[in-house]
Amino acid sequence: MVSPKACGHTQGRKVVSREEAVMRIKAAVDARKESGSDIVIVARSDARQAVSLEEALWRSRAFADAGADVLFIDALASKEEMKAFCGVYPLVPKMANMLEGGGKTPILNPLELEEIGYKLVVYPLSLIGVSIQAMQDALAAIRGGRIPPPGSMPSFEELKEVLGFNSYYEEEKRYYSNSSQLSSERLASSVYSLQGTYKNAEPKDQSPQDPIVEVITPEVYNNYGADGFKDSFSGIWSRKLRIKITGRDGFEKLEVRIPAGFSDGITNIVPALGGVNIKELLNEAADEMGGKQLLDFNDTMGDRTQVFLE
Repeated sequence: MVSPKACGHTQGRKVVSREEAVMRIKAAVDARKESGSDIVIVARSDARQAVSLEEALWRSRAFADAGADVLFIDALASKEEMKAFCGVYPLVPKMANMLEGGGKTPILNPLELEEIGYKLVVYPLSLIGVSIQAMQDALAAIRGGRIPPPGSMPSFEELKEVLGFNSYYEEEKRYYSNSSQLSSERLASSVYSLQGTYKNAEPKDQSPQDPIVEVITPEVYNNYGADGFKDSFSGIWSRKLRIKITGRDGFEKLEVRIPAGFSDGITNIVPALGGVNIKELLNEAADEMGGKQLLDFNDTMGDRTQVFLE
């Protein structure tokens, strides 16, 4: 067929000349020989709808003579035409295309196709068709205030098996390395430790932990500072703290923004800052307009931590 390729059951089918069609198959056969591969060459023709059944049968014979492994005429219009096609070089496998729901070819089941003489068959719309119907049914149930019945879908364990989760887990065990875990633990224990002493820093024991980003909700704003801190520090609530950690390799490890008034929660993000009096630094910078850098230091791992007031 001419480019661009399209479904043989659609209108406006056009095919290349006989000579070019046969040369395409010969080129594929030669390429397979040169590469030493075991590619299966399926020779397709759309000539049935573009020209005639007789033309499609002639091309199928020529394709087989050129070395094609499988013959395929798309959009045959009747069971009789399908039988005529399977009569062309019976020892060469024939493929059928069952375009479910409205194609030009009669829809037969695999046993019927085998009886005619076909060796291969594709049902290109079956899976997507039943999937669309199932999704529409599920959406209709949800829209109606219900949920899809449990029997209409696999369990989570079955879903994981189908998607290959269990195979992934087995591969994870196969390539698991104890040394990788030890390296991660060493990094977690030292990546946020400070190097040097900072102004107004107060000694404080801080156990290493992974950074946690907390969600600031309206309730937090309303309830925070029951000791009066919110009132005396209310001007800073409209400002934000930007915390940025850059690895010694130059790649960014963390960048997060929190309300400046929530400075007590900053240690949940960078535990090493637990020994720094962030409130005093904010008090000193509260009246300054625009942004200001409050902290800039390198830890013992060489990572750079910066804190900005925006």
